[in-house]
Amino acid sequence: MKSFVLYCKSYRTDLKRVVRLADSIRRYNVDRIPFYISVPQTDMALFQEHLQGLDVELLTDESIIARNPHIDPARLAGMVGSLSQQIVKSEFWRTDIAVAYMCLDSDCIFIRPFRVQEFITAEGIPYTVMDEGRDLFYPVLSRGKTKVIEDFHRESMEVQQAFGRHGKHYNYGPNCPIWDRRVWASLDQHYARPAGLSFLDLVLRSGNEQRWYGEALLKYRAIDLLPSQPFFKMYHYAWQQRFDKRLGIQEQQLERLYCGVVYQSAWEREMDWPSEGGNWLSHLGRRVRRVLNRA
Repeated sequence: MKSFVLYCKSYRTDLKRVVRLADSIRRYNVDRIPFYISVPQTDMALFQEHLQGLDVELLTDESIIARNPHIDPARLAGMVGSLSQQIVKSEFWRTDIAVAYMCLDSDCIFIRPFRVQEFITAEGIPYTVMDEGRDLFYPVLSRGKTKVIEDFHRESMEVQQAFGRHGKHYNYGPNCPIWDRRVWASLDQHYARPAGLSFLDLVLRSGNEQRWYGEALLKYRAIDLLPSQPFFKMYHYAWQQRFDKRLGIQEQQLERLYCGVVYQSAWEREMDWPSEGGNWLSHLGRRVRRVLNRA
């Protein structure tokens, strides 16, 4: 079993984004950390064709889910994609490929050379992305989107109460966290199985797998808690990136603080495979929303 790998769960709409991500890893992966991608079985041939030469290990989502007999594949297939992908990501630890893994999003890229020591200690303990979410809250205040903060606190409270924890509401993302199989196993052993629940049930109860992981770590202490700010700069809204550019902050400056950037697929639809979805009216609507700083 490897000590640490990179992992991304994807599907055909994000093919171009994943190729971009894989190319950035090929360029900057100093320690040659293994990179795994899982996709639905129906997308496997497409990804094999387009990822040739990029040093990627491919596996199917179905092979990951099969490692947990308590998850009904038919029930999983009937779920909305934003939830079902969380379950696949959180079940990757059962493959026994690695002790810890960085869970990458298809729409992120590395922007500078990176090494294993940035993500885990010499003793094999990963750094846990954990803060109070102010990087997300600060920009939404300027747009009057206070509901984002209210929803965050409500959703956080749902999972905290499951573990009987009171106190601050923590953010365990918002992107590309590092997860340790010992933490997932402790959640399974001490909370899910005794209650007759699977990770699918947990995500349906509160749809944020990062929060389930983080609260389980605080509760069961399967590994030492080594908090870290996010490794990737995430632009939650397109206007944030435009604002940074006006300040002269681009990837060259960001690499002093981050190893990568997340460009949200929701406002980068020209990267959809094989082409941007929807008709010309929907395309126009997206562009108008970006101009109005609503994307």
